[in-house]
Amino acid sequence: MKIDVVDRADYIEIVDVWEASVRATHDFLSEKDIQFFKPKILNEYLKAVEQLWCVKNSEGGIIGFLGVADGNIEMLFILPECRGKGIGKLLINYAVHELGANKVDVNEQNLQAVGFYTHLGFKTINRSSVDGLGKPYPLLHMQL
Repeated sequence: MKIDVVDRADYIEIVDVWEASVRATHDFLSEKDIQFFKPKILNEYLKAVEQLWCVKNSEGGIIGFLGVADGNIEMLFILPECRGKGIGKLLINYAVHELGANKVDVNEQNLQAVGFYTHLGFKTINRSSVDGLGKPYPLLHMQL
């Protein structure tokens, strides 16, 4: 597997990966929440990171992506059918060793993600009772 830079032309595909991943892992979000966040991902959040990186399948389709800003892993999403194959770990190792990222905020209710980051050596250093938009989705602030 190889890591590629995401081009703006790939943003629609990236949002599709985001949505599939969120539907598989964020069971605490309502349909209304997903529809609220989807345009924000496309129009704001993807542009807020320094760069996006992805892993593609043999047909060239994006199967996972990562965004980093200021030493923070801001987004990591993997297609549900591709989870458990080392793609997330590959992208996190790249973020840590090549991009100097050592922090991540994780939805406390996303137990799979909390377990994934804990397994990779991240520790909870703080907790917020709401997300960055003030919604009632607690965040765990984790750091290597």
